[in-house]
Amino acid sequence: MGKLAYVFPGQGSQYVGMGYEFYREFSESADVFHSAETALRYNLTEIIFNGPEEELNRTLNTQPALLTTSLAIYAVLRSKGFPEPDFVAGHSLGEYTALAVAGGVELFEAVRLAHLRGKYMQSAVPEGRGAMLAVLKLPPEKVEEACRLAQDAGVVEPANYNSPEQTVISGEKPAVEKAGEIAKDMGGRVIPLKVSVPSHCSLMKAAADAFRLKLAQTPIKNISVPLVQNYTAQAHRMAPEIRENLYRQIFSSVKWFHSVLYMVEQGVDTFVEVGPKNVLSKLIQQTVPHVRVFNVEKVEDVEKVLKAIR
Repeated sequence: MGKLAYVFPGQGSQYVGMGYEFYREFSESADVFHSAETALRYNLTEIIFNGPEEELNRTLNTQPALLTTSLAIYAVLRSKGFPEPDFVAGHSLGEYTALAVAGGVELFEAVRLAHLRGKYMQSAVPEGRGAMLAVLKLPPEKVEEACRLAQDAGVVEPANYNSPEQTVISGEKPAVEKAGEIAKDMGGRVIPLKVSVPSHCSLMKAAADAFRLKLAQTPIKNISVPLVQNYTAQAHRMAPEIRENLYRQIFSSVKWFHSVLYMVEQGVDTFVEVGPKNVLSKLIQQTVPHVRVFNVEKVEDVEKVLKAIR
């Protein structure tokens, strides 16, 4: 029998109305949404279910909204008898969801961390100064080279190693645009991302330093289910390491496909993405086409996926 990993999406997977069916049909889900509101002391569910979209897309709302929705869906999976995972992982913000699922941080604290992380990231770089861009059809080494060649225009760095053929770059707008042009000349395809913050690059160092104190004040426990972290692409269980990696993750590249390869090397052959959209499922399929990948986003997915993985 192969091993099972649950993975959780990050920013970019949000949409207005996500998780509403779960909220309506399952008290376990409704409890998670209500607890998140209590933790934040503002009407997060109203923003998640009814928008407006601009409000949901503000980083300080997006992050707790995604975490809450994924945890609300996961609460239903647990109640339906889904098996315990052998590994958990999440993409960027999703790492906090994964940590909560592994029992390393309480829901109340996780939601507050997600909100504060978003708030510090939002305020680290003035609106309009930063940019992010996805580069497709080029190997990571070529994208790294494009960033190096564009550095005379400002800060630009690989932010997310999403799959062997998709790398997201992040930094100051002129440098990101220049690196994008260079990547196109190399034969890559370029997609500008709708983001308000240039995540996972050195411009986020100040945000990470401000957030570090909040991380230090948050009770984080050692965990028995290994968490594969973005910063190292390795499994961690001890609270001090987890905390340090969460801090570094904010201004460092997300090693997503390396994390997927690591889990497969450890015997994982089934991935279940829990939360809105199926971004991670697609990236996993691009990276390791031979594994089984499922995603639970809608109520009808629950029984279907449970049957398939049992």
